[in-house]
Amino acid sequence: MKQNKFIWADLSSYHPEKTKRFYEKIFGWKYYYSYSYYTAYKGTKEVVGLYETPEKFQQMKMPSFWMSYIQVESVSETVEKARALGGIIELVDLENPIGGVALIRDTLGAGFTVYEGSSLHSRTVSEENTLIYNELQVSDVQKVVEFYQELFDWSFDWLDNFSVDVYCNSSEEKVASIHQLDSSIRGKYEYWVCTFGVKDLQKSVDKVKKNNGIIVFNEGNRVMCSDGSEAFFYIQQV
Repeated sequence: MKQNKFIWADLSSYHPEKTKRFYEKIFGWKYYYSYSYYTAYKGTKEVVGLYETPEKFQQMKMPSFWMSYIQVESVSETVEKARALGGIIELVDLENPIGGVALIRDTLGAGFTVYEGSSLHSRTVSEENTLIYNELQVSDVQKVVEFYQELFDWSFDWLDNFSVDVYCNSSEEKVASIHQLDSSIRGKYEYWVCTFGVKDLQKSVDKVKKNNGIIVFNEGNRVMCSDGSEAFFYIQQV
């Protein structure tokens, strides 16, 4: 069990049919629909999910977004701990067929989902067209480090005053990064962003542009993109 590690991601979209066509062309995924949820496959491997943005969030004019999932031993215990640490609990579903889930927002408002179960396990280290990394982009790193340290027993390697690498203490594996970014780059929200591996970075960038996606900025070894809505993600050559 990959306790306190990232294992899945899904996308909330106002227009899921249009959105899935975009990602099919970028990553070659094949989507299957069941019970209001699209599951994308790379061959026989489940890689990500997709669903229509709930009416509640549409009325709030929340943007489309990629959601990062973290596997935990107990959703109930994690929810209690997150609440005590100042987090906001948006949703708890312990009866979900795939396992218990809860949507939590950290002390700055960045949302993530915790998952109790064994059905979701799509993140890889360096496999093309899969989720390979997760990164938190916030306005103040100092204000969230203690929250995640206490909630997931993570440790942190400070790269400078604005960036840290995140390690899972149970395995000593690097699981994520946290970066402090100005709102002119990050936008007005605090969020976890997903990175997907690709075989050829430039060809993938060209596909994004050809299919009405947006290149937000190019870091050289990876590129932040938008699928044409406000759902941001990175692609990185593997």
